[in-house]
Amino acid sequence: QVQLVESGGGLVQAGGSLRLSCAASGRTFSSYAMGWFRQAPGKEREFVAAISWSTGNTYYTDSQKGRFTISRDNAKNTVFLQMNSLKPEDTAVYYCAADQDILRLLRGEYDYWGQGNQVTVSS
Repeated sequence: QVQLVESGGGLVQAGGSLRLSCAASGRTFSSYAMGWFRQAPGKEREFVAAISWSTGNTYYTDSQKGRFTISRDNAKNTVFLQMNSLKPEDTAVYYCAADQDILRLLRGEYDYWGQGNQVTVSS
């Protein structure tokens, strides 16, 4: 089992920045690909970013590329999402997710996820 706990969300003005953290406990964190997803009211959950456990390769959607950065600290069992130049359309509940298969994670399939953390961007 892997337990994931997100933190760092909140309210920010458009153009501002936030950094989300996801602390993992349980099984060996370093063997899991980690990702962030988000869900806005009335919309389906969507992929935001992911990072491979083996290569450190990172993946983003086009709308986040250049604004968001995913990183991980295996020694601290933590993954981060640095979000810059935030827009009102980034408002959503952000979820951390983990899976041993990066391809599954990129498809939106994962074995573990956190409770979610609200990010609100005001215009």
